[in-house]
Amino acid sequence: METDSKFEKIKEKHKKSLQKAIKEKKIDTAFKPLCEFIAGTKNFFTSSCCSGRILILGLPKGDRKKEAYFHKKWHRKVKFEELWQGLKEKSIGELWFKLEPFILHIGCKTLENAQKILTIMKKAGIKRGGMIVVSDDKILIEFQGTQEMSFPVKKNEKILVEKKFMKNALKRANEKLKSNYLRLEKLEKIMKEELK
Repeated sequence: METDSKFEKIKEKHKKSLQKAIKEKKIDTAFKPLCEFIAGTKNFFTSSCCSGRILILGLPKGDRKKEAYFHKKWHRKVKFEELWQGLKEKSIGELWFKLEPFILHIGCKTLENAQKILTIMKKAGIKRGGMIVVSDDKILIEFQGTQEMSFPVKKNEKILVEKKFMKNALKRANEKLKSNYLRLEKLEKIMKEELK
């Protein structure tokens, strides 16, 4: 009973965080329906997520992630003109072009619930995922897409890539992002069928 009570408290805390993120428009539009659905179930909650994005990441001091910042960020298909304009804008240190896949954390009440989520993950064709936290009051599962790209594009105000190369890379990134979102749609559909 105490474990149930702990899980309920954790679930309620995450539900309030989700509602706040929705109210403040801090949640990715593509993930909103799925997160709301999971929050409405009895045995599951979402703790953090990103639907996938194309971005230009700033690294003022080389590889130190702590100081990294989003120079530009899009949760959608990107036009070459807006990407190139972003590269021309003033920056510090290095800029990296990145395509990041979706990531989703789902909290589960029991091991049986967690196994159900992992089965859904496989049905949706998601290859990366597993339990990352197992405790008395919750089990946390992480899913991650496989669509990724990452390379340096600018250093000390000097653009390192030619337009033709960048156009081709962006075309590929947009295709991969579309594939990422289609996988998410499939996941949402299966979850809504299996977690009724």
